[in-house]
Amino acid sequence: MTKGITAIVGLDLGDRFSQYSIADYASGGIVEEGKVMTRPESLRSRFADAPPMRIVIETGTHSAWIARLLRGLGHEVLVADARRLRFIYMSDRKDDEIDARMLAKVGRLDPSLLHPVRTHSPEADRGLAVVRSRDILVRARTKLVNSVRGQVKKMGYRLPGLSAEAFARKARLHLPDELRPVLEPILDVIAELTAKVREYDARIDALCSAHPETERLRQVAGVGPVTALVFALVIEDPHRFAKSREVGPFLGLTPRRDASGTIDRQLGITHAGDNHLRWLLVSSAHYVLGPFGPDTELRRWGLSLAARGGANGKKRAVVGVARRLAVLLHRLWVSGETYRPLRSAVPQEAVAV
Repeated sequence: MTKGITAIVGLDLGDRFSQYSIADYASGGIVEEGKVMTRPESLRSRFADAPPMRIVIETGTHSAWIARLLRGLGHEVLVADARRLRFIYMSDRKDDEIDARMLAKVGRLDPSLLHPVRTHSPEADRGLAVVRSRDILVRARTKLVNSVRGQVKKMGYRLPGLSAEAFARKARLHLPDELRPVLEPILDVIAELTAKVREYDARIDALCSAHPETERLRQVAGVGPVTALVFALVIEDPHRFAKSREVGPFLGLTPRRDASGTIDRQLGITHAGDNHLRWLLVSSAHYVLGPFGPDTELRRWGLSLAARGGANGKKRAVVGVARRLAVLLHRLWVSGETYRPLRSAVPQEAVAV
């Protein structure tokens, strides 16, 4: 028995209420079930005076702050990877009580089946909130820009190629007169969004200054301040990985396999870990392999993979480069070494796709 722990709690988190199921550690029998409001004061009231327990929750919107709160009350908290707990969602009877019981039972029998994940620190969560808020504004601006372009096209006109930052200011000069009263208010909103994005950019620059490791990560072409900062905030402690190559699987950039009998097929990537960071690394990989990517060993390797990969070669190359990029960034962070794009002194022509 784990020292000091006499009970296992399965806590199925909901937006308003959370269902809990408490199992005796020794026997596994359910000793108490109930609901608690998903609020700090309610959780504190229910679990503050309880003896040390192992509390199992799933990843989700509320998991990070609830895990911090419960650990602060002296409990052991395991945050289970919701994607890996498919047996709960494939049950013939799906409800909160059953889910809470299952979490408690698995947490008692074999916690490794939960595939526990590490939650972010409050500082990392605040930094990631800045980046993700900026991303929301950029996406909203992109939709509005595309809407303006589409409506102009429907009237038989066409706007010139403009950057998103300059769009609101320069597009006014090319609007057809009949659409001006309709589209100028949208351009005003785009201009306001652009100003807000610049404010977030300044905050991201300040966060990068507070995380000096981001400067080392930005040595790699295609890795800008946003990608470097999110990598630093998501990883937080690079020394928790014994080897740099463990970062790829952690971020869901390794393929799944279907191996049974004579069948051994490679499937799509696992999509584990942080979705936003994985998307940023894939975007960086597109740049590395794209027409503006400088000549590096990573680019050469990716182009070679794309050339011999058949119909899906380019897609596999992008994922492969993203995975190797994650490994490279971690190695640079841990080692503190200066990035050398080409370790070989002999010039070599890049392989064309």
